[in-house]
Amino acid sequence: MRRRAVIFDDNDLIRFALRTLLDRRGYEVFTFPEPGLCPLHVIRECACPANTCCADLIISDVNMIGVNGIDFVEQMIEKGCRRPYFGLMSACFSTADLVRASKLGCALFTKPLDMDRVTAWVAEVERSIPSERILVDWA
Repeated sequence: MRRRAVIFDDNDLIRFALRTLLDRRGYEVFTFPEPGLCPLHVIRECACPANTCCADLIISDVNMIGVNGIDFVEQMIEKGCRRPYFGLMSACFSTADLVRASKLGCALFTKPLDMDRVTAWVAEVERSIPSERILVDWA
């Protein structure tokens, strides 16, 4: 079963490191410097039929130029997203960020990234991905 991941970060090296990690685990990986460049951002509501999803996991920086990763996750949920697993990264989470991310059920990763911790989360996500789900072709 092929898995799909979407990564948002305005730092090229972080996108590269996460892409490499996930690619080695067999993921189809899409990376963007900010959510506005991603097709998922422009949809008005989730178009995924039952038992489908657009991605298995989405990892986003919190503080990108002009964009907040937590806002993006909230917008995806409001659009009816089938709830892929969300991870958020930041060098400095504010208390408000921690509260919002916790309410959304996001995994949190402090920069610089502990890649062993990210890998452990990805492995946990993989054990939770339903085998009957189908990925929607959106890219």
